[in-house]
Amino acid sequence: MTPFEKILAETDAEGVRLNAAQRARLTAAFQLRPVRAHNLLAVQGQPSTCEIALLAGCAASLARDAEGRETCLGLYRAPCILPPNMARTRDGVALADIEMIGDGTIACLDENALVALMLDDADIRDWANTIMRAELNRKVRREWALAVLPASEQLAWFRSDYPGFEGVFPHRHIASFLGITPVTLSRVRRRSGERNRG
Repeated sequence: MTPFEKILAETDAEGVRLNAAQRARLTAAFQLRPVRAHNLLAVQGQPSTCEIALLAGCAASLARDAEGRETCLGLYRAPCILPPNMARTRDGVALADIEMIGDGTIACLDENALVALMLDDADIRDWANTIMRAELNRKVRREWALAVLPASEQLAWFRSDYPGFEGVFPHRHIASFLGITPVTLSRVRRRSGERNRG
């Protein structure tokens, strides 16, 4: 099974079943390309029109303020579809960078081309809407965790919702994603390790 087929299988599990012809249309529409570590898949403040499937590697969504301070908005590990372009842009302009963490492979499709496929095929439209709903659900879960959980429970939530990410992503990105400092994350991880050993 290819990485893109794995992505399609995940939406199958959520109730959207595409037939072989529909899968072939989607697979053919996305254009594959290799990407290197630290390449930007989207650039904050620049036009962005591409829907992106991450087929290999990891990426982080990073917003920077006027002083250059960085906030991590999202962490992504292949195989997955990155948040839909309309959810990460305003008036066609990217709200944050999407930076590769290590080398990888992506597949891109212009958002207008996807809209055309959605208008032509109700099942593909349901597939795309399922991806949007899943992204909204992830955002709501993260907002809830940041709003109500203490740092120790935030780490437990992160480990549950993002299994394996802790060993893949820079801890400064994880700390920012959780709304805590790297020092706090280090302390919470150390205490968690002590409890697990004890």
